[in-house]
Amino acid sequence: MLISSTVHQPSGPPVDAATVAADIQRQTDRREMQCSVMALAVKLGLIVLGCVSIVRLSVAYQERLERHGEIDAVVTVETVKLQTLQQRFDRLFSIGGEKRLMSEQDQWIAPNRMRIIWR
Repeated sequence: MLISSTVHQPSGPPVDAATVAADIQRQTDRREMQCSVMALAVKLGLIVLGCVSIVRLSVAYQERLERHGEIDAVVTVETVKLQTLQQRFDRLFSIGGEKRLMSEQDQWIAPNRMRIIWR
């Protein structure tokens, strides 16, 4: 928008200083209004950007919590398995552990037998 320092009036009666000052003031007010609207648009854009970022962060946080729950469940199951195996291992090295191991292993071959593997 081109703004001139003088107001062009058709040839006619001379323009007084008050009219020129009023035109300049209107142009200044219009420029200030345009700048204010642009600043408001930038602020609204930043607010929308912030809201979208918060929504995306909350979705990512929920996904992370769900994954943490799944991993926690797996760790709990594996911890129970580990404790069971540790107890079994401890029982094997206690008094009479060899007999317990042999009784648990029914697929063992007797010492006087020969193992045959078919291929």
